[in-house]
Amino acid sequence: MNHPAEAQQANPPSAMPMEILTPEQLAERLQVKRSWIYEQTRYRADVRNSDPLPFIKLGLYLRFDWRDVLAWLERQKHARN
Repeated sequence: MNHPAEAQQANPPSAMPMEILTPEQLAERLQVKRSWIYEQTRYRADVRNSDPLPFIKLGLYLRFDWRDVLAWLERQKHARN
């Protein structure tokens, strides 16, 4: 069976169905601490990073569209080169 990241690379983010993730789910997928996810979405995060992690605020709840996160990761990868 293919690794999930390989399957996602084969499909451009816009062709994928919307998948909404919690901060915990996103941290697990990115293999980072949950606190890092929250730090990237705090008020004024864009002061430290001109392209902050995209998120959706639903009242008190923080959610992430996996397609937006994949596009953000691609931009981060290219920004470093």
